Amino acid sequence: MKKRFVSCVSSALVFSGLLWATACAPGGEEAEVAEESLADPTAIADPAAGGDLPNPAAQVVTDWVDLPDGREWGSTAGVDIDPIDGHIWAYDRCGGVGLAGGCAETLVDPVFKFHRETGEILASFGAGLFVLPHGIHVDADGNVWITDSMGTVDKGHQVVKFSPEGEVLLTLGRAGRRGIEPGFFNEPCDVVTAPNGDIFVSDGHSGQNPNPAEGSTGRIIKFSPEGEYIMEWGTIGDGPGQFRTPHGIAFDSQGRLFVADRGNHRIQIFDQDGNYLDSYYQFSRISGLFIDGDDNLYTIDSESNPNNHEGWITGIRIGHASEDRVTAFIPPHAISEERPFGYAGEGVAVDWDGNVYAAEGPISLRAAGGGLTKYVRSP
Repeated sequence: MKKRFVSCVSSALVFSGLLWATACAPGGEEAEVAEESLADPTAIADPAAGGDLPNPAAQVVTDWVDLPDGREWGSTAGVDIDPIDGHIWAYDRCGGVGLAGGCAETLVDPVFKFHRETGEILASFGAGLFVLPHGIHVDADGNVWITDSMGTVDKGHQVVKFSPEGEVLLTLGRAGRRGIEPGFFNEPCDVVTAPNGDIFVSDGHSGQNPNPAEGSTGRIIKFSPEGEYIMEWGTIGDGPGQFRTPHGIAFDSQGRLFVADRGNHRIQIFDQDGNYLDSYYQFSRISGLFIDGDDNLYTIDSESNPNNHEGWITGIRIGHASEDRVTAFIPPHAISEERPFGYAGEGVAVDWDGNVYAAEGPISLRAAGGGLTKYVRSP
């Protein structure tokens, strides 16, 4: 496979008031992590366009990894970092590009682990279990969680927990059945686990539609580590604690839950009992978000255009979980006069060396040239 490298317009070593230093990552490997610095950006650019913000990952590797047996990438929306060895987990929708569910009738593995330096496939599994994989989370023990946001007669609308080797350890939801009652999902978007093992699922992919169908949801559901239903909060709407497609979720170091409330162009922040804490509006129309161990906040906008978020462009916005401020920006693919808002992925993750990975969704897949794009941290 030929890799295509594209240089972006600017780069910087300093962003979010941080400098990069070497430290020991989990598992004993040496890795690059952020260290506090006296540097503090004083000129904050307009986060809508991002043009004057530093780009910390100026080298772009499109179509970063190959799938086995000459398979062509379908769309994806999820990528995460293994906390034990630092390698990359992602999924492919079995060649499917849209939201119809490319995995429903195939027997190929959709879930992959890639070596973070070489892109070599280290593991794969999940054949025959999904309709449309959507969210991915790797927990502290290396277990891999996948949400399945669409359904057929006997698959979908579930959350599946795998061991690192691909053994199914836990399944939440009823296969092929959507619902609003406890124990059911209606298009689950993402999943994350708390430090104590509690499970949080964001549910309701269609809530951002102008006229959501009856029974559509916009909620966060909490389960015990064993999968027992505990509570939920949220309805479709634009008030505090309401959502229009809670597309991605992540925890910061304080245990606060960050929700990418995509249709409302904001992040909402909650404690683990569902109490509303704050909202951030500077990170655009967010499809995915990632918070690293130093609480640097990375968000990716795949959808902004003049019809749904006028004046904003797609791309990766970077700040800190402590404040509603964007201090760095990675531009989108293929900005042109015809498409000044560009193309960007739906999922985002950052490895131990500070390299950023984008999971290319149905909007950006063809412009990106493959399912995973790697943005190499500037030296």
